Order: sequence, then structure tokens, then C-alpha cells
Amino acid sequence: MLTLQTLAASTIYLLALINPISKVFFLASAEDAKRGRDLLLVSLESSAAALLILVVFIILGNVVFTSVFHVDIYSFEILGGIVLFTLGYRALTRGVFYEAQESQRLSEHAIMPLASPLIAGPATITAVIALTAQNGALQTSLSTFIAVAVNFVFMLLSIPLFRFLRHYNMVGALIRVTGLIVSMISVQLILEGLRNWAETL
Repeated sequence: MLTLQTLAASTIYLLALINPISKVFFLASAEDAKRGRDLLLVSLESSAAALLILVVFIILGNVVFTSVFHVDIYSFEILGGIVLFTLGYRALTRGVFYEAQESQRLSEHAIMPLASPLIAGPATITAVIALTAQNGALQTSLSTFIAVAVNFVFMLLSIPLFRFLRHYNMVGALIRVTGLIVSMISVQLILEGLRNWAETL
């Protein structure tokens, strides 16, 4: 049943996993991101690709992985939590979520790593599969669309947002706070996966 409360909760949860702040820092560090048209095109391409990936998993995830590959949801939760923890730990200790190769142009990052894994990563894919089982495909698709759309807005505003944060010396602190939140979510994912696995014993 589609309710505003569960829709809002699912959207906020997906937004936390997508982590729009990490896209702000990534895009702001690219030299050609300062050209508005390049930033718009990359943001559109990566958002559309990530949304397509997530919708495919919403529609086919449970069927393909449980019926064909016999992979249970707790396996996704544990793996997604581990991958997410590495990102959060890197942000906590090194002050960066992803290090791009300086020789590459922004357009070369649209699909990898922007679309996946920075937007549609293992933890986000795990979340949409689990949310589909709980809330249904329609509500999960709507939550996913809203979360990706909000992230898209953050991507478009990455340059002024980064300048504002840098002006007030908030860049390093915000990266590490966001890394802490991501790390906590990852631990919760792992614990939830282990709990679900223990119930099968």
C-alpha cells in the first residue's frame, strides 16, 4: 500500500545511501565541471544510467537472484554493507570518497564511477531489492526516482555548493561527518544481513 510515511522513509534511506554530498566533491574537483553544459550532460547521463540500473533490479532483482542464482537477500546486505563501509572509512580517514584520475575528463566518469558505484552501488542495489520485497515495486520505484532526482539537483549545484562549503572551511569536516554516517549505515546493513542469515539456521 502506497503511503506518504513509508514513501518518505524509503526516499530518505536511499538518499543516505546515494550520498549526494560525495557527488558534490567529486564533480567540483573536475576542471571541466566548471562549464555548465558539461556538468548538465554528465549529471543527466549518470542519473539516467543509475536510475535504469536500479529499476532493473527493482523489477528483476528478487526473481533473478533468488530463483536463478539462489542468492538470498542477506548476502546482498552483508556484501553491500562491506563495500559501503570501505567508502565511509576512506572518507573518515582520508577525507575523500573517490579519487579520480586527473588525466580523465569529466565525461569519462559519467557511467563509472558516477552512475555506478557512486549512485547505483552495491548498497543502493541491495536497498531497492529489500524495499521491493517490503513495499512493492511501485513504491520503491517512486522512492528511487525521487532520490535520484534530488541527487541530480545536488550534482547540478555542485560548483556553488562546494565554493560555499570551502569559503566557510566546512569541506573536510562535512566529508568526515558524511563518512561517519555512511559507515554507520554500512554496519547496520551487515548486522541486518547477519540477523536474517541467523534466522535461516
